[in-house]
Amino acid sequence: MKRKVNLLPILIIALIFFALNAYVLSGFGTINHSALLMPFFWVIVIGLTLALFFAISQMSVHGMSRFFQIISHAFLIVFAAEVVFALFLLLGDAYRLLIAISSNFQPEGFQILSRSTYWVDFAFIMFCLTVVLFIFGITRGKYAYRVIKHTLYFNDLPENFDGFTITQISDVHAGSFTKPKQVQKGIDLIKAQKSDLFVFTGDLVNNAASEIVPYLGHFSQIKAPFGQYAILGNHDYGDYMKWPSENDKIQNLQQLKTYHQELGFRLLLDEHVELNKNGEKIILAGIENWGIGFGERGNLNKALQGTAPNDFKILLSHDPSHWDAQVKNHPSKIQLALAGHTHGMQFGIEAFGFKWSPVKYRYKHWAGIKFENGRYLNVNRGFGFIGFSGRIGIWPEITVIELKRKV
Repeated sequence: MKRKVNLLPILIIALIFFALNAYVLSGFGTINHSALLMPFFWVIVIGLTLALFFAISQMSVHGMSRFFQIISHAFLIVFAAEVVFALFLLLGDAYRLLIAISSNFQPEGFQILSRSTYWVDFAFIMFCLTVVLFIFGITRGKYAYRVIKHTLYFNDLPENFDGFTITQISDVHAGSFTKPKQVQKGIDLIKAQKSDLFVFTGDLVNNAASEIVPYLGHFSQIKAPFGQYAILGNHDYGDYMKWPSENDKIQNLQQLKTYHQELGFRLLLDEHVELNKNGEKIILAGIENWGIGFGERGNLNKALQGTAPNDFKILLSHDPSHWDAQVKNHPSKIQLALAGHTHGMQFGIEAFGFKWSPVKYRYKHWAGIKFENGRYLNVNRGFGFIGFSGRIGIWPEITVIELKRKV
């Protein structure tokens, strides 16, 4: 029995999309009176839309092919620029309408109702800037690595670990990389930090273990005196692609674990290790992926089994929703949790103390340091990218955390 398709939501989306483009076209028509504008505009819009539908229909056969990536990103750029243009155009139209209403629709009010070409020119400039911004994000932003440093203070940090440094990266998504030389620049930045400990908080690949093979030589360069440790993220389990059999999926995961070994990364799978320095220790624990909506595989209690409540603990847990659900109130205090997963949605604004990304409506803590209940969480913005092949405003991150003992 065939599943019925509800056409109403599709029809509503189509009408909104058509209305948006018609409104944008009316704005373009204010500053360009060519008879060719309308047919040229609709050929571009309809052509891109049909190409996108065709590319999506081929995904089951070719996956995220080069054609799909080009068309989807072209559509995204045009659509985002149209939305920006429409918003500024709407502001101008609303202002003129208010002026006309306040004049009781006298002749001068109707004159004001006609669009000012200066305002439409400004809206068009914003349209062009949006296009440029997205192109920069796709060509440069996704490899614009940033080192972000935090110094965190603890009352219960063992004295011999005062000044201990940790470099964290997350969400490599190796299958998305296309420029090995740019990736190497990120590796060189990691190496330059010369931290005591290196940790990776999950999502080495998008789906298949083979994606990391071209970059084994890159990430295996990372070394730290106290070791290199890693956990698995939601993408590492191969849940987002169709496998010939369940056994193939299991073998893929096993192969990915083997690649972690080749990289020199010790996977922590619901377990912990002791890091010892001059007779004192801290606990480093790691769990399998646990995230609301992304699989709750990890077992925190198992990972902490054998530790004492007063041990100083660092937890690697891929998804920050785990911190809210279990970690921040766990009976055995976890002084610092390190997560990733959100990527900061690879799009947002961080400037002059202001921080915003659409991902904030999904995740309470989506980037940077959070302190609550005497415990810290750091959410890394991600080293790689997926889906949108770019970054705008939320740049790829290498985190360096220094642990300090409160005097």
